[in-house]
Amino acid sequence: MNTDTSENTDIQSASKTFSTSMVISGIRCTLSYVVFPWLLPLAGVAGGVTAGLGLPIGLIAIFFNVLSIRRFWTSDHNLKWIIATINAGVIILLLILVVMDLADLLS
Repeated sequence: MNTDTSENTDIQSASKTFSTSMVISGIRCTLSYVVFPWLLPLAGVAGGVTAGLGLPIGLIAIFFNVLSIRRFWTSDHNLKWIIATINAGVIILLLILVVMDLADLLS
């Protein structure tokens, strides 16, 4: 078995997972800071819808960020510390949004 091919596949998988996690996190942030507060009210949609949409997207984004960290560590990528730090920062921001969504839903 060729270990170079296996390592390359692991690195590609880790990079793809990182990209996916960043896209989903970006979508969640765009919804939170552009669509929900600005565009939905202009369209006449009530604010109560936002937490119901944001919460599952935030949780999915957190899942993919954790998966990204895991993949970079298992592939022993040379940028694993940098990627883990970026992902951890995004997870913290997403957790804040999740808490805010839960507070909106429970109030």
